[in-house]
Amino acid sequence: MITEKRTMTSRRQLLCQAAGAAAAGSILKFAEPLVAAQPRFERVTFGSINKYSAPSDLKITDMRGCTVAANYDYPLIRIDTNQGVYGLGEVRDAGLLGMGLILKPMLVGRNPLQIEAVLRSIRQYAGQGRLGGGYSAVDMALHDIAGKVYGVPAWRLIGNKHRDRIRIYCDTTGHKDPKVYGQRMLKRKQMGFTFFKMDLYTSLVEGRPGAIHQNGTATAKGLGYLCEYIAAVRDAIGWDVPLGADHFGNLSVNDAIRYCKAFEPYQLAWAEDLISWRDWRGFKRITESTETPTLTGENAFGLEEGFQDLIENNAVDLIQPDPETSGALLETKRIGDYADKFGIPTVFHHAGSPVGAMASVHCAATLRNFVVMENHAVDMPWWQDLVTGIPKPIIKDGYIQVPDTPGLGVELNEEVVKKYLRYPGYFEPTPEFDKPILGGPRQRGPWWHYDEDGKWCNCVTY
Repeated sequence: MITEKRTMTSRRQLLCQAAGAAAAGSILKFAEPLVAAQPRFERVTFGSINKYSAPSDLKITDMRGCTVAANYDYPLIRIDTNQGVYGLGEVRDAGLLGMGLILKPMLVGRNPLQIEAVLRSIRQYAGQGRLGGGYSAVDMALHDIAGKVYGVPAWRLIGNKHRDRIRIYCDTTGHKDPKVYGQRMLKRKQMGFTFFKMDLYTSLVEGRPGAIHQNGTATAKGLGYLCEYIAAVRDAIGWDVPLGADHFGNLSVNDAIRYCKAFEPYQLAWAEDLISWRDWRGFKRITESTETPTLTGENAFGLEEGFQDLIENNAVDLIQPDPETSGALLETKRIGDYADKFGIPTVFHHAGSPVGAMASVHCAATLRNFVVMENHAVDMPWWQDLVTGIPKPIIKDGYIQVPDTPGLGVELNEEVVKKYLRYPGYFEPTPEFDKPILGGPRQRGPWWHYDEDGKWCNCVTY
């Protein structure tokens, strides 16, 4: 596939001409190249449509799950059908498997190929943070099923592929000695990574005289100490590569502005989650007060529910959905495309298993404004062994290749998954989740409420 480099300018230099467009941030110079604007047509043959039997007769028959014990637990779901084809999905890392399984009665009997209709029926049960994990897991599994049935990769179901591989960055374990911290980051570079992020916990400078305010934030002197860590990392990996920073503690808007101004000489790719993502007005004040790019969004679900205010008000320089919370493929595609209209790049947060990682990769491949995706399992040697079906290593030279195989392109390695289960049971039956959610649109049968006389009585729903 022929690609072309795109020349980008900094946020403070860019004068966005499109109506409502936002300044795009200096991070754009690190954006991955897109497929050429006028690419050659390529004929890709997947063979005849794999119908298994008849797609119109395809029905969801069951939903099961298991939880992998990892750095953050990985709750995995499997949606089964009456034709043998199944789909895999993942609830947000450190979430609960039940967040996905509770949606089972809303799914059984539905045609999994009617993806939008099915997702619309369960959207009311999605929420922010880990509460978006169940909806997101179902989205992944439905796209896995549909891709397998039609013999196409999941990305093809939601859009065109703009890149053949996805750039990856990873966190690095910190150290109170700045030089040691820098050397640890250098090892990431030696592993092939080209994009980096560091954590700047205030605890790094605890114990230094005059470094911490009583409210737990860094003083001016403490910020100087924190900047020593950035300088050490910069000296180790270079000043010409992108470096983000995260985990600053509980900051106010004014504190966040102080921090960002102190970071300006180090040309960070972004400062992440300075305040709550819900406070778009606060983020807008921060963004307008500093040259350090701002980023947030890993705990937000949905475009309208989570990202719309941040995007429309140009409150941040970059958004960072986590597809395992934001709505997986279909909804995160909507979010990224909407941000692109305002000149805002998209970064992915990710701390899950290869199942969620590959679902995110499929989505990222379709976004014109995509920059980079996180991975939290670089130091976990068996992470990639959880799945089969894709070339190993999954992350090579700091990138993940976008699959062209049907569905998500991965299957679970049963032996490895069973070895690392948090709880006994590998996709065991889930009869405890057969009953409908109270008040749900598919509910039939009795429920209790107060009648006109104020008595507690049993009625029958529609």
